[in-house]
Amino acid sequence: RGGRWGLPVGATPPSPPTNPLRALYPGGFLLQKTPRRTVPSAPFNPLVLRLSGLPRRTGRIEAKPLRPRARPRFARTASGFLALALFCVLSVLPGCGGVEPIVWKLGKPFAKENIKIGILYPNEITKNSRYDYEHYLGTLEMQANLELSDSQIIRKVNVFDDEPGIIEAAMRDCIEEGANIILAASWGYMNVCEKLAEEFPHVIFAHATGYKSNRNNFTNYSARMYQARYLAGIAAGLKTETGKIGYVAAMGKENSEVTGGINAFAIGVEKVNPRARVYVKFTYSWFDPMGETEAAAFLAASGCDVITQHCNTPAPQLAAEKAGVWGIGFNSDMSGDAPGAVITSVVPRWGVVYTRFVRSVIDGSFRPVPHFWGLKEGAVDLTPLNEKLAATGTFLKLAEERARIMYRGFNVFDGTLYTNDGKTVGKEGSTLSDELILGGMNWYYRNVTEL
Repeated sequence: RGGRWGLPVGATPPSPPTNPLRALYPGGFLLQKTPRRTVPSAPFNPLVLRLSGLPRRTGRIEAKPLRPRARPRFARTASGFLALALFCVLSVLPGCGGVEPIVWKLGKPFAKENIKIGILYPNEITKNSRYDYEHYLGTLEMQANLELSDSQIIRKVNVFDDEPGIIEAAMRDCIEEGANIILAASWGYMNVCEKLAEEFPHVIFAHATGYKSNRNNFTNYSARMYQARYLAGIAAGLKTETGKIGYVAAMGKENSEVTGGINAFAIGVEKVNPRARVYVKFTYSWFDPMGETEAAAFLAASGCDVITQHCNTPAPQLAAEKAGVWGIGFNSDMSGDAPGAVITSVVPRWGVVYTRFVRSVIDGSFRPVPHFWGLKEGAVDLTPLNEKLAATGTFLKLAEERARIMYRGFNVFDGTLYTNDGKTVGKEGSTLSDELILGGMNWYYRNVTEL
């Protein structure tokens, strides 16, 4: 028999191998031997059964389908972590119903570190263009006060405010770079701000010295320049000997910002010198040194012995000094440019304006209404009086009128006002609003003459 199983005759057959109670049969079933006597279970092998000394049919073979093996606990845990990580990644993607991107919303505080400001200037930032330079210094002051980094400020210069295409391209560049506040430092940027504010509702658009706004993210800002203009008119009215005061204006009466300044100045002149008149010569340009020089020289030649201005360079003050008359500067202290002529200068404090404005965005108090600050808030003022040039008593009169504005409710455009064409504006017991002064004043006060 041994030869039948491939073993030499008389050879000792091998001992049955030690097997687990269950073994995997190559056919894919779990085989289990269930003997009538207690014997170890092993894969079905006729040789082993035959040579083991057991009867050939002492038990029966049962075939059972394999049950799937349970995964180890660590595998199940790892899969859970993987699924959780995938959910977290998807949850922050746009459109996946997760965390919203960080954007400004009206009425909500906005973290300082998320602020990014795009600032547009109509000209180069040089001392020759005092308007742009003073706005630049104001934004530097705001940046220092609020501790904003340089990476949070984007500046665009030479963005001419009479070129809508250039203005829009500059603003879009700022937004693409992440700006959520656009500070447009010129009246001429107003209409483009209005347009883009509708397209970008999570970006604040604010333009200087204009009058338009919306209900969400578009507004304007300015200093109450007319308060300081009124004080400058008092200094000019006390100084003039000819009764003629010259005013170099960048724009005509269609521009309320310029017109409001002229009228406030004229009211101040009339306060102390009812017989004096204000003569206005226009350049029709914010920045035109040659045109400003020519206008000032013309006024001096016409008998004006005090010359003031609403334009961007010190050219009118230089012309006044050259002509041997006196002057009142604007935008910055111009006493250094024409020390022999400048009595004082009307100056906005743009650092105060910009700091208050951006801080309102951070603390959530920002509202899309016109933002005005004046003498009381330190946003406008006169530079120190040159008492060697000023008329006697000027300092005391200025202090008196300053107190009326700051503490006694005087607002320059109070009561009934008379225009130079015989009409009246306002009424007793009321005052004109800031919005009307900057956005709806297209008339001249009664002692103003256009040239």
